[in-house]
Amino acid sequence: MKRYSRFAFLFVAIYALSFGGAFSLFAQNDEVYMGSEYAVKLARERRLPFKDGEQLTYTLGYKWGSINSDVGEGVITTSFADSTFSAVIDGRTTKLFDLFFKVREHFETTVSLRTMRPLKFLRESHEGKYSMINRYTFNPDYSINAQIVRMGEAAPDTLLQGNAYTYDLVSLYFSARCIDFTNVELDTKHPIAFAIDKTIYNLYFVYRGKDLISVKGIGKFNALKFNVRLVAGEVFTGNDEMTLWVSDDSNKIPLLFESKILKGTVYGRLKKYKNLAWPMSSKIK
Repeated sequence: MKRYSRFAFLFVAIYALSFGGAFSLFAQNDEVYMGSEYAVKLARERRLPFKDGEQLTYTLGYKWGSINSDVGEGVITTSFADSTFSAVIDGRTTKLFDLFFKVREHFETTVSLRTMRPLKFLRESHEGKYSMINRYTFNPDYSINAQIVRMGEAAPDTLLQGNAYTYDLVSLYFSARCIDFTNVELDTKHPIAFAIDKTIYNLYFVYRGKDLISVKGIGKFNALKFNVRLVAGEVFTGNDEMTLWVSDDSNKIPLLFESKILKGTVYGRLKKYKNLAWPMSSKIK
């Protein structure tokens, strides 16, 4: 994979790959898509696992040898309109880490509440002197009009040919939260797909079952555990899987993740939450 935003990939880890790739879940043989239909049903019944005003804050960190430090923070905020909802993810390095490598990330998606399909997506990544902007328009035939601006220079517009299982990173996360995980087979590879820059990536996730975890600063939770295959590049080897834990309740919020990288381990943990759609019943103390 070509240069991919380091901080963006941490957000992929939290939001898209989280357990999230699950949203392009479909049966291996007959390709019957499960996530989208169920998400539409929840939207019609007003039983979505998120609501207007939900806000989740994550701490991102890095471990290597004697180094164990929080290096950044990501915040995801959700807002609803009459027929759509929008979600914004803003990420930044800490003031201390800014001295070494300043990162600012912005992701924004707009999703139809009728189809639970993405309509628009914006990504603005700024890392040191490097910058990348993605603007996507999703078409009814599942193709994507992609405008890419790298280092201030616009590339020719690109038409990506997706399918019913292709999302942007943020809408993938929200679609995944709508999956009925009682229908997800244990210890089996399930395909996932997302678009970034000029490429659609096809990976997989594996559901490992239920677990009990402790999240620093928040407490203990009953959780669903997943492994997610990662894309090779400047951060991940392509041979490793990320481990992710999601709240075992109606909110299905990513709580904790960690993954080995080329040098060291990256991790993320839920720091705080507010305006949840449902009680955090997975928290046991």
